[in-house]
Amino acid sequence: MFEKVEAFYRPGSIREALRLLRSGNGRARIVAGGTDVAVEGDRSIRFLIDITQAGLNYIRRKGNACHIGATTTMAALESSPIVRSLAGGILAEASAACGSVQIRNMGTLGGNLANRSPAAETATVLLALDASLVLANERARHKVPLAAIYSHLRETLLDHAIIVEISIPSPPRGARWSFHKLARTAVDLSLVNLAAGLQLDSKFRVKWARIALGAVAPTPIRAVNAEQLMLGRTLDEALIEEVCDEVAREVTPISDVRASAEYRRTMSRVLARRALEAMRVPEESPAQTGCLQ
Repeated sequence: MFEKVEAFYRPGSIREALRLLRSGNGRARIVAGGTDVAVEGDRSIRFLIDITQAGLNYIRRKGNACHIGATTTMAALESSPIVRSLAGGILAEASAACGSVQIRNMGTLGGNLANRSPAAETATVLLALDASLVLANERARHKVPLAAIYSHLRETLLDHAIIVEISIPSPPRGARWSFHKLARTAVDLSLVNLAAGLQLDSKFRVKWARIALGAVAPTPIRAVNAEQLMLGRTLDEALIEEVCDEVAREVTPISDVRASAEYRRTMSRVLARRALEAMRVPEESPAQTGCLQ
């Protein structure tokens, strides 16, 4: 696909990258790892703007949030002590599930989100973590909820703008976490993935809940009705059954070459049950993960 590219730029700042993006008149593309652009086959691209030297490769804990630069690789997230200590390490686990070692060494978190794949494992986890994105355009920087780029606002938000940072607020104290991925092999795209978090009181009643799923709708989604069902109730077998039924109702999967819609709906229910059952039992590490093949 790169035979049509006329120029490759590597700016040293976001300001310069934004200037180049605007001057490209819709024919420029931001790249970092390039793992998505390389297989996209978009022959309208004439200019590539590599932002890996623009100061966006970092993982920092500041105040009550974790801040991750957009060009931070999946491999860096997987090994970072800060990320591994955040929410039981659920983001590190999801990053480790993003394809092969070679892909994780090149692919970046910002690129994974900008690609807007419904199967992106990190997007599912970040939805469950109530993450926000910091976007930069030529006028200013502003923060938006991650969910906004999966809405009708996407084109407006990303018009001549660059994702520069992902901000993750501190999760509720004592919350338990679980991530599950179903794929044909460990390095394949998800057929279904699910991230969940629960905070229970001393009587095992649910104080706070998050359930997010990928590859079962046009974008990663939160199962908000299922979350609401749990609040104030004891996490017993009857409630788990009820919540799993609701998860199956909330997803809107399609059939494609990798799986049928009915299979994805069924497995959404299965992964929800596995996550909830794992989080019922106190563990030394609150994150429970799994990759089904």
